[in-house]
Amino acid sequence: MFKKSLLLFIALTLISCHATKSPIVTTKKGATKNTYSQKTKQNKTSKSQNEVIQSTSRTVVTNDVVNNYVLQYKDIAMNNMKAYGIPASIILAQGILESGAGRGDLAVSANNHFGIKCHADWTGDTVNHDDDSSQECFRKYNKVSESYRDHALFLTGKGRYASLFELDKDDYRAWAKGLRKAGYATDSQYPDKLISYIERYNLGQYDAQVLGTNYVPVENQNRRIVARDSRSDTFYEVQKGDTLYSISKKYNVLVDDLKQRNKLSDSTLFVGQKLKIN
Repeated sequence: MFKKSLLLFIALTLISCHATKSPIVTTKKGATKNTYSQKTKQNKTSKSQNEVIQSTSRTVVTNDVVNNYVLQYKDIAMNNMKAYGIPASIILAQGILESGAGRGDLAVSANNHFGIKCHADWTGDTVNHDDDSSQECFRKYNKVSESYRDHALFLTGKGRYASLFELDKDDYRAWAKGLRKAGYATDSQYPDKLISYIERYNLGQYDAQVLGTNYVPVENQNRRIVARDSRSDTFYEVQKGDTLYSISKKYNVLVDDLKQRNKLSDSTLFVGQKLKIN
């Protein structure tokens, strides 16, 4: 009898312990961490937008890549503005465009962030790269800072760029157009591309820091959407310095769509003109 009672007591104790003990769950090592990492990556991707930068090579980047590029080289750009008189906004915009935000072929293989070719006066290292012609000669640098310095020396040392230094240091639109006019690039949209980067990434703030002036973000400047009409179409009033390209980037529409919606035969705009956005 005693043995039976003892066995019954032990059985009841085991059942009680089993009922109150938390279940054990087994997972593969790192599974929770990987799931978190994937979700974080997806969240970041959803907030970032891909864009193609076409210069000496075709590079696909996100706005996060461009922002990181700006943060990495803004101090060099501002120092060069102080030393050579080139707006930091222009330096950074050219760096973004010419180097694919540091991801382009020349930037990776030669630390060349401004697409500067060899020319007769170059005595440093070189690298061949397809551009306007096959296997053209481009300058190669030991580090990126040398490319930034050479860019400044290139602009200040060539007579064809002398007119740029007569412009106001905070007039990035005039500098962008002046670079194209002086022959820095053959792309007819080169000024619009530079202006777009400057305004989308607020690069003008670095000019203001050097000049000691107050910076007003582009979205807070005198650029406005005109009230919607009865059909709920959105219109934009053209301001000084606007281009179809910069407006298309601002509102994420195609230039061709803007032309079609507004029955434009060319890209000519005038201040005060009302454009149908959608």
